[in-house]
Amino acid sequence: MLMIRLSRVGRKNDPSFRVIVVDSKKKPKTGNYLEMVGSYDSRSDRVDLKIERIKHWMAHGAQTSDTVHNLLVSQKIIDAKKINVLPSYAKAMEGKDAQAPAVDNAVAEETPTQ
Repeated sequence: MLMIRLSRVGRKNDPSFRVIVVDSKKKPKTGNYLEMVGSYDSRSDRVDLKIERIKHWMAHGAQTSDTVHNLLVSQKIIDAKKINVLPSYAKAMEGKDAQAPAVDNAVAEETPTQ
């Protein structure tokens, strides 16, 4: 199965990424990708994409990684909702928000009113 995913390039502490089409069983660092269809610089938010080639590969059955999917949604190349790439973090935050009001209610019930 083909994947459209990011491959990290650049110096240490200066990340930039290539958007590549690769077989899903290969690692992106091997350099054996089928085609480079864009680049993304996360520090300056510069995005260069070959829109026609991305649509071509998606029409031929290539799946996108969650991060590339969100990148394509933000660039309005595809019409979809963004995917939560940090689901465990979001669940932890929801748990903290739910616990905080429960503690406040318990304290309010324990204090006697006159």
